[in-house]
Amino acid sequence: MQNQEKYNEDTIKTLDWQEHIRRRPGMYIGKLGDGSQADDGIYVLLKEVIDNSIDEFMMGNGRKIEVAVSDEEVVIRDFGRGIPLGKLVDVASRMNTGAKYDSKVFKKSVGLNGVGIKAVNALSSNFVIKSIREGEVKEVEFSKGVIVNDKKVTNTDEPNGTLVVFRPDNGIFKSYHYISEYISSMMKNYTFLNAGLTIVYNGEKYISRNGLLDLLNENIDSDPIYPVIHLKGEDIEVALTHGNQYGEDYYSFVNGQHTTQGGTHLTAFREALVKTIREFYKKDFDASDIRASIIAALSIKVEEPVFESQTKTKLGSKDIGPNGPSVRNFVVNFVQKELDNYLHKNPDTAEVLLRRIQESERERRAISGIKKMAKQRAKKVNLHNKKLRDCRIHYNSNNDKKNETCIFITEGDSASGSITKSRNVNTQAVFSLRGKPLNSYGLTKKVVYENEEFNLLQAALNIEEGLDDLRYNKIIVATDADVDGMHIRLLLLTFFLQFFPELVKKGHLYILQTPLFRVRNKRKTYYCYSYEERLDAIKKIGAKPEITRFKGLGEISPDEFSVFIGEDMRLEPVMMQKGDSIKQILEFYMGKNTPDRQEFIIENLVVEKDEIG
Repeated sequence: MQNQEKYNEDTIKTLDWQEHIRRRPGMYIGKLGDGSQADDGIYVLLKEVIDNSIDEFMMGNGRKIEVAVSDEEVVIRDFGRGIPLGKLVDVASRMNTGAKYDSKVFKKSVGLNGVGIKAVNALSSNFVIKSIREGEVKEVEFSKGVIVNDKKVTNTDEPNGTLVVFRPDNGIFKSYHYISEYISSMMKNYTFLNAGLTIVYNGEKYISRNGLLDLLNENIDSDPIYPVIHLKGEDIEVALTHGNQYGEDYYSFVNGQHTTQGGTHLTAFREALVKTIREFYKKDFDASDIRASIIAALSIKVEEPVFESQTKTKLGSKDIGPNGPSVRNFVVNFVQKELDNYLHKNPDTAEVLLRRIQESERERRAISGIKKMAKQRAKKVNLHNKKLRDCRIHYNSNNDKKNETCIFITEGDSASGSITKSRNVNTQAVFSLRGKPLNSYGLTKKVVYENEEFNLLQAALNIEEGLDDLRYNKIIVATDADVDGMHIRLLLLTFFLQFFPELVKKGHLYILQTPLFRVRNKRKTYYCYSYEERLDAIKKIGAKPEITRFKGLGEISPDEFSVFIGEDMRLEPVMMQKGDSIKQILEFYMGKNTPDRQEFIIENLVVEKDEIG
């Protein structure tokens, strides 16, 4: 008979609230991450605190929020009413405590109901919350959710509001760092959605007067083909235009929350757009031709919204409120009425839009035959040549680990073989390139189907019809750190920016950082990603170490690769900066301006000094 685990009263345990959060942080803030992705946990902590300040602003209290962020500390100060002093400890440390259960006070709230600030508290090595109300102030300090200093109420001449200071616990958020571009984008979105709100982030002031119109103008990297259409109603706002890029680009929000994965409201908007355009022009256009190259933003407000995850990235609500219409009907009815009116009043815009749809229709028909043959070829090659070593879980599934899914794009059999042997077969896929990809700059999407490598890569990612069915959350370019590897990396970036720019804009594209050196003796091994790290490792070892310079990924054994693509994997996100134009970027780096590039390389060349000799 097998031994059974003892099961009695002693095995039944009740966890303190902070211990439960610290044991299961993913339940409260999603994936932890290291800060390389915009939805990593350290940004969720920041957002949860700011959301409470936004709720105060939405209720008419406090028109400014001050935010200071460094890797060591986050400071957030609003100028709302301040938390009632007698409830300050409960609000910060007692689960299911908050004002947002009373819909009369916070009718269309952003923050979590009594959970968000507690998660920040529990997951911070140091957490201070201070409330100032009507000349009095109270401050409480915590460490990992436990009170370490509960100060008495004192008098003050500070203006009303709440101050929160926290430091993410580096025992939970290992080797993390904040990326300023992610935070500034978050701050800008808050101001776009809350006209009249001022946010000061690390000394820089953000304010918006025109809402989603400003958001679209901020994010469009080239001139739209017609002026942005801006439509506003009660609890709904829409801005849209078309460009000349490939794909569809959407920014959707619910109660000020950026729903990066869309939801019922975005599905309704895409449906409403097609329905309205077909009826306006009295033509049964293909939906893909209508939405091709669209850039749009949608914001709605919902009572007691239901999201499909704790981090609120996808709306699941079916209805606007307990007594309101469905989300679908609310959005569809608004778009049908307002967009139809706009097109009737602006015939020039309607004419430009019609030509854009017809142009998309012609291009789609021109490559339809090639696409059919390419799909058949992709299936055949994938089956027999195994260019794709797939994983078991995919991003377009409902699996809890879908955000961990990634695909490594490698060069050559040796590198792909090493990664394949050391990867996590559940969440990590490998795609092997054959030779250097084609320079796709200036080519049309027809080449994606005619070029076997591009066609197979597109099929592996499952992005032909857009990002809705993307199979991997992270697309990781894994090439050698030599001239050839850098060239392949540049060609791949050109391909994605040219034909699938939304992959970059939505934060799915990364560069794998692999070590340049291994420094070791018989007792200790250090992997170094720079000359500085190598020097530091040599000092730590002390005696004369063995130093290996990795010349390519194929030289790294599968056992070592498991370290580089495991929990401590270093990724560099491929990001677009404000003012970046994809067209101008590709023209400079991939065009025929060789002298300009040569001058740029000379001016920016950095020669690493080998101090070891």
